[in-house]
Amino acid sequence: MTKIATVLDSMFEDVEYTEPAKAFKEAGHEVIVIGSEKGKSLQGKQKEEVLTADNGIDDVSPGEFDALFIPGGFSPDLLRGDDRFVQFTKAFADAGKPIFAICHGPQLLITAEALKGRKVTGYKSIHVDLKNAGATVEDKEVVVCGGNLVTSRQPEDIPAFIKESLGVLEKRTSAVQ
Repeated sequence: MTKIATVLDSMFEDVEYTEPAKAFKEAGHEVIVIGSEKGKSLQGKQKEEVLTADNGIDDVSPGEFDALFIPGGFSPDLLRGDDRFVQFTKAFADAGKPIFAICHGPQLLITAEALKGRKVTGYKSIHVDLKNAGATVEDKEVVVCGGNLVTSRQPEDIPAFIKESLGVLEKRTSAVQ
């Protein structure tokens, strides 16, 4: 079983959290929602989901987790304005741990300066930002780079995003056993 840190603020894209989180849990992984403070209520952009942060960012360390999940929506833009989330994200990238980012999720990776030399995708409106961060952008439903970074463009790409993310987790889990 893998512990997946999920960094969120309000205005996350509802299905970009709910569908992957459900698939991760069904595959036996633990999904922990991390907000600015434990117990904070987080409402999705579409107002379909309201989540409660399992932990606050000050209560956790990257070493406690095996992977990082960054759903899209406006949440990643809010999170990248908070140095605690930027440093948390950077620690995963520096350690080579799996990172799963969909839609606007890579914005947090841009601010963490974790994309130079990486192949990625993201929502069309952030492609120039991704290129400016030193990444090679591929306009595909899912891009896997280095066996540990999985990115997708939009909600329609969720099935491919889930499949590749679970594949990365499966390889990591078998390598540890």
